[in-house]
Amino acid sequence: MGLNNNIHAILERIIPLRGRRPAFLEFRSSKVFIVFAVCWSVFTDVFLYGVVVPVIPFALQQRVHVAHADTQRWVSVLLSVYAAALLFFAPICGIMADRTSSRRGPFLAGLVLLTGSTLMLCVGKTIPVLVVGRLLQGVSAAVVWVVALALMADTVSEQESGQAIGYVSLATSLGVLVAPLIGGVVYERSGYYAVFGVTFAVIGFDILLRLALIEKKIAARWLDSDTATDQPTSIAPAQQQDIELADRKESTAIVEKSANTAVAEPCNTRPARKLPSMLILLKSRRIQVAFWGNLVGAMTFTAIDTTLPLYVNQVFGWNSLGAGLAFLALIVPGFAGPWIGHLTDKYGPRWIAASGLVLSVPFWVLLRLVDHDTVGQAVLLCALLVLLGIATALLLTSLMAEFSKVCDAKVRQEPDVFAGKSAYARSYGIFNVSWAGGSLLGPLVSAAVKSAAGWKTMTWTMGLWCAVGILPTILYSGGMITKGKRQTNSGGVVGDERA
Repeated sequence: MGLNNNIHAILERIIPLRGRRPAFLEFRSSKVFIVFAVCWSVFTDVFLYGVVVPVIPFALQQRVHVAHADTQRWVSVLLSVYAAALLFFAPICGIMADRTSSRRGPFLAGLVLLTGSTLMLCVGKTIPVLVVGRLLQGVSAAVVWVVALALMADTVSEQESGQAIGYVSLATSLGVLVAPLIGGVVYERSGYYAVFGVTFAVIGFDILLRLALIEKKIAARWLDSDTATDQPTSIAPAQQQDIELADRKESTAIVEKSANTAVAEPCNTRPARKLPSMLILLKSRRIQVAFWGNLVGAMTFTAIDTTLPLYVNQVFGWNSLGAGLAFLALIVPGFAGPWIGHLTDKYGPRWIAASGLVLSVPFWVLLRLVDHDTVGQAVLLCALLVLLGIATALLLTSLMAEFSKVCDAKVRQEPDVFAGKSAYARSYGIFNVSWAGGSLLGPLVSAAVKSAAGWKTMTWTMGLWCAVGILPTILYSGGMITKGKRQTNSGGVVGDERA
C-alpha cells in the first residue's frame, strides 16, 4: 500500500493531476523543450522506419523462410503497407486531434502504437505478423507527424514556424542518415534482437519526453494564476465600485440600444453557411501548391531509394555500403533546415520553394550523364546528388511551414469558423497525405519507367514532375503574387492571404 502511494505521489509531480502544480512546470512547458520533444518524436519515427530496412531482407529469409526469389516482392509489400497506412490514417488523425482538448493524449497513443508495432516486428516469424507490424507503424507515423507538428505549431508563433519546421527537417535528416547505418552494423555484429534493443532504447527516451511535456495551454492554468496573484491591486475599493457601476450602466445602455435597433430594423437575411474547416483548407490554393511540392519532394527521395542502389551496382559495382555513402550526398543538405526555415519566416516561402523546384529539374536531368565506371563519373554522381539534396531541402522545409502559416491566415479570414478551434492537425493531416502519396508514387513511377525505358528516361521524367509545379508555386505559395503585399510581424513580406 505504501509503495502504491509513493508511485502515485511521483506521478502527480510528473503528470498534471487534480490541479496540482507539476514539478519543473516552466521548463517542461517551455518552447525549447517542446520543440526538442517534437523533433525527437519525429527522429524516433524515422529511425524505427529506417533501422529495419537493411534488416528486413535477411529476416524474411532467415526467420520467415521466404525464398530468395520472393524476397524483393515481400520487401516491397512491407514498405508499401507502411505508406498506405500513413496515407489513409493521416487525415483521420488530423480531424480527431483537432477535436481533442489536448495534443498530449493522441501523442502518447501514437507512442503506444509505435511500441506495439516494433514489438511485433521484433518477435514476428510469419508474414501476417510482419505486415500488421508495418501497418501499425504507419498508423503511428500518421499520429506522430500530424499531432507532433500541430503541437509545435501551437507552441511557436507564426513568425517562428519556418525555423521550427527546419529543426524537424534536421531531425528527419539525422534519422534517415543514422538509422540504416546503425541497423546494418548492429545486425552484422550482434544479431537481429540487438537491433531492436537499440530501437527500444530510442523509444524509452521518447516515452520520458512525452510524459514530461506539458502543453502551453495546460501550463497556463498555473502560470496565469501565479501572474494574477503576484500583481498588486492599485485601485481603491471605492474607486473600484464606481468603475463597476459605470460598466453596468454602459452595458445596460448597449443592450437597450441593440433591442431598439432590432425592433426598428428586423433582420431578414440568413447567416451565410460556412464550409467545414477541412474543406476551407483544401480549397486554399496555398495548401494545394504545398501539397504538390511535398508530393514531388517525397517522390524524389523514394525514387532514388528505389533505383540508385541497383544502378550504382550495375555501373560502378558498388555494394550496399557504397550505395549508402552515395545517399549521404543527398541527405546532408537537410542539416541546413533551420537556416532555410529562418529564411522562410523572413521572406516567405514563394521564391525559396520555387528555387527548389527550378533547381531540381536540371539536376535530375543531368543524372542521365552518369553511365560508365570512372572516378570522374563517381564524382559527378555525388555532386549532382548534393545539389539535388539542396534543392529538395529548399522545397520541403519552406512548404512544410506553409501548412501552419495557412492555418494562421485562415483564422484571420474566417474567425467564426475557426474561433476557439485549431486546424493545425487537419492541415498537417493533408501534408501527410501528400507525403505518403509521393512515397507510394515515387517507387512505382521510377521503377516502372526505368524498367521500360532505362535510367536516362527515368531521370528526365522525374525532372518533369518537378517542372509542373514551378508556375503554381510562384503564383500562389505564400499568397497570390498578383495581390497586394502585407508586412509580417517579423518584418518579412508575404503575399496576400486570400489565396
